[in-house]
Amino acid sequence: MLEVNKVMMAGNLTRDPRVQQTPSGTAVGSFGVALNERYVTRDGESRDQVCFVEVEVWGRQAEACAQFLTKGAPAFVEGRLRHDRWEDKETGQPRSRLFVRADRVQFLAPPPAAGPTQTDAEAALPDGVSGAPRRRPERTASGPRRRQPRS
Repeated sequence: MLEVNKVMMAGNLTRDPRVQQTPSGTAVGSFGVALNERYVTRDGESRDQVCFVEVEVWGRQAEACAQFLTKGAPAFVEGRLRHDRWEDKETGQPRSRLFVRADRVQFLAPPPAAGPTQTDAEAALPDGVSGAPRRRPERTASGPRRRQPRS
């Protein structure tokens, strides 16, 4: 039997991302996303329906989300559905929640002017790894062309 657990959604953050550290030092972030759907009723009236989704993101991407995303910012989230179950400590009642565990978060708006100019893809890279593509010098008939310093 084929099983697929894949979520792709784009919406606006309902709150600033919150980041905590696990005992081992791994960053875990969470934020909400509002997904708006506009439709027209049979009477011709335009209506909006909003779906609120919780998102969990781990590692360097969690830190990047906290640094570059704020409430209201548009984002594209790709991940999978997860389901948590637990027992409420006060009432003893079983509780559960359904959320998206993000594999990738893409920022759809530029970061605030005061922040650094680093893309979300570069921010998700491990420390010491550059996201800039390596460019080969152009070749001419006489050999490689050397780049001229920028003025």
